[in-house]
Amino acid sequence: HLSFFSGFGPFRQYLVNSSWEAVKELSKRGLGKNTDLHIMQLPVVYQKAKEQVFKIWTTLQPLLTVHVGLASSAKALIILEQCGKNKGYQEMDACGLHPEGGCCMLDGPEKIESTINMKSLWKNISVEGIDIIFSRDAGRYICDYTYYTSLYYGNGRAAFIHVPPLSKSVTAEFLGKALQTIILEMLKQCGKERE
Repeated sequence: HLSFFSGFGPFRQYLVNSSWEAVKELSKRGLGKNTDLHIMQLPVVYQKAKEQVFKIWTTLQPLLTVHVGLASSAKALIILEQCGKNKGYQEMDACGLHPEGGCCMLDGPEKIESTINMKSLWKNISVEGIDIIFSRDAGRYICDYTYYTSLYYGNGRAAFIHVPPLSKSVTAEFLGKALQTIILEMLKQCGKERE
């Protein structure tokens, strides 16, 4: 099974983006023998992120794509996002731009749900030292935009996880290990679906 993971590059005051550090750490740890893991850093730029996501789905056709983003408001929380929203993107990206009409896909539905049941994932998982919550609003910035785009091109076979900024208690190693636990559970869900 090919699984694809992305984190994001630096933006605003975050010169080191915890999402990318966590994804690199996950890559070192791996997901077992049966899962081929590819990673990529996405820029905090709407159009470029969209182009990269399109490429992932058209060239690699992964079983699952998991995007990891930084939630600056979440001090010690990992947030499992259930769906991506199509409209309302007014905030400027790292290049000072926002999508035309504040929209991901002009012909796309209002929102797209992930085929991964994040609520059941959230109920069945715990990571020592950090709280995990379930959310239906990924925030109408690059994260939500990327998630919607990936759900759109991947027919719902995408997931989005928000991680907190790095701190003394929340290290890249810690986040990598937490992601590994969460994603192994996700892959079990994918396996059950295929049976």
